[in-house]
Amino acid sequence: MTINTRPVLRRSRHNRIIAGVCGGLAEFFGISAFWFRLAFFIAFLPGGVPGIGLYILAWLIIPKANN
Repeated sequence: MTINTRPVLRRSRHNRIIAGVCGGLAEFFGISAFWFRLAFFIAFLPGGVPGIGLYILAWLIIPKANN
């Protein structure tokens, strides 16, 4: 039997600026949160709606970390 060691997608409690979405994505994918923050910022540039909309959607869908 194999144990699933893949991390669970959760919003980070430690690596957060607003809601922990970028920190949680970074922990899940194993890269720096800077890249997710940059991606959300770039999506924010054309009028704001794409970046804010994606962030709020992720905020509502991704559950908080338990610890």
